[in-house]
Amino acid sequence: MQSNDEVLSELRKIRELLTQAPPPPPPPAPKGLSQEFKAFLSEYKVLGMAVAFIIGIYLGNVVKALVSDLILPVVSYALPRGSNINTYMVGPFGVGDFANNVLTFVIVAFVIFMIVKAATRYKIS
Repeated sequence: MQSNDEVLSELRKIRELLTQAPPPPPPPAPKGLSQEFKAFLSEYKVLGMAVAFIIGIYLGNVVKALVSDLILPVVSYALPRGSNINTYMVGPFGVGDFANNVLTFVIVAFVIFMIVKAATRYKIS
């Protein structure tokens, strides 16, 4: 049988093997305004956010045109002749413009859902 010192020595070796190494120190802060700006752009992915924002604006415009120019004229056939869907009233409530905006939102939300689903499937994100 081993002595207590040998057992303690083995346990210390096991503890050393199981103990995780400390993480490496963070890289030094960039010096100079241009280096700081480049680090800011790369760290926060500002360019990607700007591109996504611009694409989102134009996607919203495309969907709004789709709703206004293609979908709402079809819906207007269900309304009385000569009425405009955007000025449609139900009693004292103007619901036409609201319906237009809700439909636009639903379509934009669905398109974004499909884009995120495809990105997740193909591990793009």
